[in-house]
Amino acid sequence: MTIEKNEKESELEPASPHVEAVVVQGVDDEPVEANRRLYTSGLLRFVALLSIAYSSFHLYTLNVAPLETWSFRIVHVCGALILGYILFSGARFSNTRQVSSVHRLTSVAAIILLIPAIYALVQTVFMYQTMQEGALRIPVDTETWHFGWPLLVATGLGIVTSWFHQRERSVFSLPDLVLIVCSVATAAYLLVVYNSPLRMSTGTSFAPVGISFAAIAGVGLIMEMTRRLTGLALVIIALVFLVYVFAGPYLPGFLGYPGLSVQRFFSQVYTDAGVLGPTTAVSSTYIILFIIFAAFLQASKVGDYFVNFAFAVAGRSRGGPAKVSIFASGLMGMINGTSAGNVVSTGSLTIPLMKKVGYKARSAGAVEAAASTGGQIMPPIMGAGAFIMAEITGIPYTEIAIAAIIPAILYFASVYFMVDFEAARTGMRGMRKDELPSIKLLLKQVYLFIPIIILIVALFMGYSVIRAGTLATVSAAVVSWLSPNKMGIRAILRALDLASHMSVQIIVVCACAGVIVGVISLTGVGARFSSLLLGVAETSQLLALIFAMFISILLGMGMPTTAAYAVAASVVAPGLVQLGIEPLTAHFFVFYFAVVSAITPPVALASYAAAGISGANAMETSVASFRIGLAAFIVPFMFFYNSALLMDASVVEIARALVTATAGVYLLSAAVQAWFLNRPAGVIARLLLLAAALLMIEGGLMTDVAGIGMAALVFFLQKQTGGPQTATQP
Repeated sequence: MTIEKNEKESELEPASPHVEAVVVQGVDDEPVEANRRLYTSGLLRFVALLSIAYSSFHLYTLNVAPLETWSFRIVHVCGALILGYILFSGARFSNTRQVSSVHRLTSVAAIILLIPAIYALVQTVFMYQTMQEGALRIPVDTETWHFGWPLLVATGLGIVTSWFHQRERSVFSLPDLVLIVCSVATAAYLLVVYNSPLRMSTGTSFAPVGISFAAIAGVGLIMEMTRRLTGLALVIIALVFLVYVFAGPYLPGFLGYPGLSVQRFFSQVYTDAGVLGPTTAVSSTYIILFIIFAAFLQASKVGDYFVNFAFAVAGRSRGGPAKVSIFASGLMGMINGTSAGNVVSTGSLTIPLMKKVGYKARSAGAVEAAASTGGQIMPPIMGAGAFIMAEITGIPYTEIAIAAIIPAILYFASVYFMVDFEAARTGMRGMRKDELPSIKLLLKQVYLFIPIIILIVALFMGYSVIRAGTLATVSAAVVSWLSPNKMGIRAILRALDLASHMSVQIIVVCACAGVIVGVISLTGVGARFSSLLLGVAETSQLLALIFAMFISILLGMGMPTTAAYAVAASVVAPGLVQLGIEPLTAHFFVFYFAVVSAITPPVALASYAAAGISGANAMETSVASFRIGLAAFIVPFMFFYNSALLMDASVVEIARALVTATAGVYLLSAAVQAWFLNRPAGVIARLLLLAAALLMIEGGLMTDVAGIGMAALVFFLQKQTGGPQTATQP
């Protein structure tokens, strides 16, 4: 990502009179992960062909010729695993072409493991033929010894072998070929069984034993790919839940339950009760479609335009790059499904600029992390969590998007106020006019917003999410023909290729979250947690909400937004609903805290990504981003006390709630930053500001009056201290 003057001058140097703008470029470039393979020549074209086919398959089946639901989801997950094992290495890359003894050993092991993997795959063909010939069941010995154990041996040893097999970055790995064959064998067997009457036997003692073997292998393959893509956090949580399945009968108190056998559990975990359940349902429809939409926007360089537009609007105000970060991250967040991914796409540009105008590295990273996290609650797309919420609750997506408007306004207003107060307190400058893009030139390309507008209009005209997303995708290609970045056939194919790469992580994460959701539903631990929450609520409903907040954040730490919300919604939301809270309010409560877990110490993915760019200490950055995003930890509690914040009230009540809550987050920001009315705020003033903020956010008439009174008192105190001052940079 770069910033270039239109005459290719150096970054942010004083401009000559004939230079009009600094132009942002490269926001839409695809980030390359550290373990991502970079193929060349024929292999690159082959992978691109697979990726294009994967995206095209989804567009075709979603819009033209739908597949049977379970079959579609099995192919969806299998395709993501195949692409994942092709693209992402399980071990560090080798810096030398010399073949080590370890490499020889792992290569030989992989070749040997290909034999049982291929044998298991071939057996699925024979089993298909057997079922087609009218057999009611497949012989147990065939499923066990000719399919099950060969598949498990190849999968388990293939995963371990891949951890030690180091190759150059442009070379494919033999152990990963083993895992690809195992992924295909698993999917093939499940397709054979689930498209027969045997599907009805899942979860019973009559279920074919091969389902359990395939499910164990499938879960192992999903977890290994999750480790490669997101690290160990989600894998460890999933393993803890899996251990609970079999350790539960020996646990005391509310955690104990009668227990499930290995066969009974695993014959259900790879069904719509687990891996093929709500999370994969969403990833195989809404998420993949909107990722394709985002890829089309990226291919037409709309991301560059969004960031340039943000620079033109906010760049000249004090602390300009930080405010650009807020606007740009909000715009990019609508089409980006992860907080950390949003940080990488916009932060590599805005963080260095924030440091240039006076922000410390820690503060620059914190602002970007907080703003990028807010992108996940920005309607109409809201990352991917909103689609999962619609799937779980049955609430229409449009209703969820409308309900998210005021919370998003409050969050971004709070971050903006925090940034503005810090810029005023430390005397930061904005950017010069000659350092910024020309707003007049950008307004001539405002038509690039048309795909987003078409998406919103289509949704509110009653079109399905799939049809609206498809229309928006097509419009992105059409609109590009009016811009310098016209999308021809090559660009469209490149967008489909990019979409597959972008989707792999979120699809695999949703599948892994499905394992956790399956454990929760099959063991009943969610219901027992709800009982515990009800017990706490007998003492205090506020205490129960605080308890639910901590559990939601704890479950979300180190996990992408979609997985964090899916797990928290299964564990926490049912208990909140039993407390008498409306389902929309309960799920928004959980969703908010699942999102802000990305900036909550000690495990804050968005903050850590920002720290990697800024060069600051990761923990200090996470603490600072937590402080900047503080409003996100307060507003969800107000959903319970004031439903107008979720558009569930009359127009007058909604308007009053918006005005008073916005004033409240303004006062909250002033209290946190110790700055009010262009002057430092003392301890007493900060305490009064904090109390006034909480009273006004609450939304009642009497509390609003009390809050206004306290704010007026602070106003009087600040006026008594004299004229404006500027604090020095700490």
